[in-house]
Amino acid sequence: MSGGLESSTLSVVRGPEVPGGDRSGPFLFLVLESHRPLAPPMRIALDEVDEVTIGRGAARKIEPARGAGVRRLDLRLDDPWLSSRHARVVRLLGRWVVEDSGSKNGSLVNGVPQRHAGLADGDLIELGRTFFVFRAALPYPPAAPPLFEAAPETEAAPGLASLLPALLDLFEQLAVVARSAIPVLLQGETGTGKEVMARAIHALSGRPGELVAVNCGALPRELVEGELFGHRKGAFSGATEDRPGLVRSADRGTLFLDEIGDLPASAQAALLRVLQEHEVRPVGATRPVRVDLRVVAATHRPLKRLAALGEFRADLLARLSGYVVELPPLRERREDLGLLLGALLERAAPEHAARVALHPRAARGMLMYGWPANVRELAQCVTTAVVLAQRGTIEPTHLPEAVARAADGAGGGNEGGAREGRDGGNEGRDGEGRDGGNEGRDGGNEGRDGEGRDGGDEGGAGRQGDARGGDARRDGDARRDGDARRDGDTQPEDDARRRELVALLVEHRGNITAVARAAGKARMQIQRWLKRYRIDPEQFRR
Repeated sequence: MSGGLESSTLSVVRGPEVPGGDRSGPFLFLVLESHRPLAPPMRIALDEVDEVTIGRGAARKIEPARGAGVRRLDLRLDDPWLSSRHARVVRLLGRWVVEDSGSKNGSLVNGVPQRHAGLADGDLIELGRTFFVFRAALPYPPAAPPLFEAAPETEAAPGLASLLPALLDLFEQLAVVARSAIPVLLQGETGTGKEVMARAIHALSGRPGELVAVNCGALPRELVEGELFGHRKGAFSGATEDRPGLVRSADRGTLFLDEIGDLPASAQAALLRVLQEHEVRPVGATRPVRVDLRVVAATHRPLKRLAALGEFRADLLARLSGYVVELPPLRERREDLGLLLGALLERAAPEHAARVALHPRAARGMLMYGWPANVRELAQCVTTAVVLAQRGTIEPTHLPEAVARAADGAGGGNEGGAREGRDGGNEGRDGEGRDGGNEGRDGGNEGRDGEGRDGGDEGGAGRQGDARGGDARRDGDARRDGDARRDGDTQPEDDARRRELVALLVEHRGNITAVARAAGKARMQIQRWLKRYRIDPEQFRR
C-alpha cells in the first residue's frame, strides 16, 4: 500500500474457503473519484469489519476504531461534495446495507437516491463524486492484504494491475513466469488486452531480443509458412531474395502469435517443430536454423474444443499451454475501471491528464455500461472524450450515446449494463444461473422494498422469493416486444441484438449454454430472445 493512505495495522478474520485454496469474503472497492480520476483506487476487505463510515477529510485517510463491540473503519476522502459524515456501509442481520447520514448531496445506489438500501453483489454506490462498488463474496488468496491501494509503484509492468484479489494474484504469478522460457497462452474475448499482456511478459522477461507480434488470422494462407519461417531465393514464384521470416526475427526475444486459433493446419505442424526442436527450416532450405525464442500465444477461440473436434492440433495446444491465463472481460472487472481509466487518460493526454475531471453522470455512465468490446472500446471512448472536452471536464455529451444513456439505466433499461452476467472471478457463484444481472431489476427501482432492495433482481443472494414478480414483468415485456416486431415496429437495438445472437449461435454451433456464457447472460434470457426473434438454434448445430 502506497504512502497517501494512512492506516493502522488490522488483524484479519478470514472468510470461508472456496475451491482452489482461496477464501471468499465481502469487499468494498473505491473505484473512482470523478473530480480527480488519477487518484489511486482502493480495495477494503470487509471480513474483519462491521461498519465503514465515509466522510470528507483534508486527505485520504482510513483508521480502524472500536466502540460498543463494533469493528469500524473511518474513511476520509478529499471530496468537496462529501459531507463530513456522509454515509456508512454497515453489516445488519447478516447483510450489508448503505445508510445516508443526513448528507447535503445524498447517497445513490445504482444511480437512484437512497436513504437506506440493502446492497446486492455488484451494486454501484455514489457518494459525493466518489464511486464505490460492493462485492458480496469474492475469492482472495490467503496473503491478500485487508487494505490495498493500487498506486503506480504496485504495478509489476504496464497492464499487470488490478484491484480484484484473484486477478492480481494471477498477475503476480505471471510476473514470475515471465522471467522463464515457459510458453504462455492468453485466452479471452476480443479487446481484453492480450497484446498488452504479451508486451508486459516480454518487458519482464529480460530477453535482449525484440517482441515480434504476428496476427495469424491476417497472414495470407498461401504464404503463411514463408512469412513465418522465412524462405530461400527462388523457393517459389515471387521469392526474389532470402527472407529470415518472423520466427527468426524474434530470435533471443519473444514471438507473440495473436489469434493462434486461425493458424492453418500445415503451419501448425511446422510451428510445433519449432517449439520442440528450437529450430526452423525456411521454405526451400535443406538445413534447419537454430532459434532461441519465447512464445506467447493469444486467442479468443475455444482451443480445447477445437482440438477435440480435430480443428486444432492437440499436441501444439499442449506445447503452447505452459502457463494459461484467462483474461476476464471488462464487464467482469468493473472494479478496475477507474484504474484503467487513469492509465488511458495519461496515455491520451499526457500533458494535462491531472487536470481532467469527469462529470458525475459521465462517470456513472462509464461504470454502468457493459463495454461489449472491452478495454479496446473504453480506450477509444476515453481518447475521443478527452479531445471533445478540450482539457476541461468530460461531460455525458462527450461520450458515445450508449455509454451516456447507461447512467439512466440503473434499473432494468441498460441492456449493456456492467452487472450483466458478472461473476468477477467469483468461483463460488453460478454464472449460468443468473438472469443477466440487471435484467431482473425494475426499471426505475419502483419495486424496491422498504430497505431499498429490488424485488425483481434474480442476481442477489436471498432474493429468489421476489423473483416471480420480476419474471411476470419480463415475460410481459417480451410478449409486447414480440408483438411489436410482428407489427413491423422493429427497433435498431433489437436488430443489433438479433445479429449478435445469430453470430454467437454460429460460433458456438447452437449451444445455448455456451452462447449464454459468451454473452454474459443467463440461459433463460437467451431462450427468451430466441423465442422473441423466432430463431431456431437447431439450424446452427452441425
